[in-house]
Amino acid sequence: MEVKVLANIKSAKKRIDIARYRTELNKSKKTEIKSYVKKFDSAIENGNTEEAKELIKVIDKKLKKATHHNILHKNASSRKLSHLTKKLNKAI
Repeated sequence: MEVKVLANIKSAKKRIDIARYRTELNKSKKTEIKSYVKKFDSAIENGNTEEAKELIKVIDKKLKKATHHNILHKNASSRKLSHLTKKLNKAI
């Protein structure tokens, strides 16, 4: 479904296109992080702590990168990582 652009100025139309593109990119990055968190949770449930340790390193890197690119707030990414680390420490 195509949404009609209300902007008349050429630069405003370009900004709308860029905003849509960036939104798609940000959504995909957030979804990727959520997928890794789900894998981490399933590894913890199955008692596979070695896999969970590897996954938490990947999640940490992805969260920091997302924070650096202003996809997530730094406190939100720190909170998520802290919760995951607590889960891991409890499982070990």
